[in-house]
Amino acid sequence: MRAGTKTVKIGDRVIGGGNPVLIQSMCNTKTEDVESTVAQILALEREGCDIIRVAVPTMEAAEAIREIIRQISIPLVADIHFDYRLALAAIEAGADKIRINPGNIGGADNVRAVAAAAKAAGIPIRVGVNSGSLEKELVAKYGGVTPEGLVESALDKVRMLEEADFADIVISIKSSDVMLSVKAHEMIADRTDYPLHVGITEAGTVMKGSIKSSVGIGILLHEGIGDTIRVSLTGDPLEEVRAAKTILRALGLRKSGIEMVSCPTCGRTQIDLIGLAQKVENLLSKYDDLDIKVAVMGCVVNGPGEAREADLGIAGGRGEGLLFRKGEILRKLPEEELLAALEEELKSFRKEN
Repeated sequence: MRAGTKTVKIGDRVIGGGNPVLIQSMCNTKTEDVESTVAQILALEREGCDIIRVAVPTMEAAEAIREIIRQISIPLVADIHFDYRLALAAIEAGADKIRINPGNIGGADNVRAVAAAAKAAGIPIRVGVNSGSLEKELVAKYGGVTPEGLVESALDKVRMLEEADFADIVISIKSSDVMLSVKAHEMIADRTDYPLHVGITEAGTVMKGSIKSSVGIGILLHEGIGDTIRVSLTGDPLEEVRAAKTILRALGLRKSGIEMVSCPTCGRTQIDLIGLAQKVENLLSKYDDLDIKVAVMGCVVNGPGEAREADLGIAGGRGEGLLFRKGEILRKLPEEELLAALEEELKSFRKEN
């Protein structure tokens, strides 16, 4: 988090100026389908999403925003392409922020119209560029898609808004190339104090995309660059939020919620550790209000000692296992009772806190 960045208000959230990094995701429902969109957003809220973006390809989608925001608690961003009238309609419907490309909505007059409407409504505009949409002249100028080209394109869009007397701006520059993205963000962070929305675009499926995003976003956040993040995955948006939370926790930027640690399998493992760890992970999703560390270990000999920093844990053996708390063994249990015993302790932690 760059402490010197401008602050931008998105609904009831504030980014920039050293405020906590917020998690964003995007609905994959049809925005016109209010019921399905609201259901997905509420599920994302429960998972820890801070800001949600919805596609607005039609006037019907823009109008649907009015009803959607009545039923959700987190700020909503309207994603607009090409038609400035959709941006105006989304602002009128109550969107908390809009995402546009000032270069493709029909010229300076349309940019001024959108900027004036957003300014009157008191909402920010996110601008930026993806490597796949970089202008041909910049590709030619720099001999391909480069960090320099991405930065020049993004700052040109910022200039268009500034010339329309608008400065409530968030910038996004993304690429599917991890290190190209990192370099571009490092460059733009030195050239502007607007907040940055960080992510690796088109990162891929849940596993590979989460790894690529963790590397790119992790490097940038460790350098203090980034005010909101999105892990862009080909999958359920809930997985985006889960991955984002894990990144923030790993960097020490988000402390709340359960952290699960589990050991790799080895020749000493005498329990279905992979299956057990998955069951525990599913169980912990119901207790994410707890700020504790839970360990799942595959060895009753070394497990409790190796996981002594965990608040709570289980360690499996041949047909049985140990339940331990703060490194102290509470009791030995048959393998089939470990999960239930762990949940009882989780309930106890909840009562204590």
